[in-house]
Amino acid sequence: MSEFASPRAVFQRLIDGVTARRPEALPRLYAEDAVVVRPFAHPAIRLEGRDAVREHFARLEAMPLEMTARNVVVHHTADPEVIIAEFEYAGHNTETGREFVVPSVFVLRVRGGRIVEFRDYHDHAGLDRAMGADGG
Repeated sequence: MSEFASPRAVFQRLIDGVTARRPEALPRLYAEDAVVVRPFAHPAIRLEGRDAVREHFARLEAMPLEMTARNVVVHHTADPEVIIAEFEYAGHNTETGREFVVPSVFVLRVRGGRIVEFRDYHDHAGLDRAMGADGG
């Protein structure tokens, strides 16, 4: 990946990889010492390093979901390394047919074309419901 890849371009590669379910490509978007925090997950999740990110994304293939990212708005900040992205994952569970919309906000710090810090504020409970958890 080019060291000149913008935060916006890296974010786009990230959501494209997630929605296309290409977990093998996603860890390359992260720096070796990247920190990922998902404070709204239950329990909250903190991943440190590309290997932890790789392990996290390996579960993507087993998820029975087809989804797209829609209503994407990217906000640039005074810090050229940081963007805030608002969007929704919309899709359906391929096993149950249940449709879902999961609002998301990502805050990314990209340095040298790689994610070094990432905060994921999506609706984790909504994604759990889409997966069939909570009996809903």
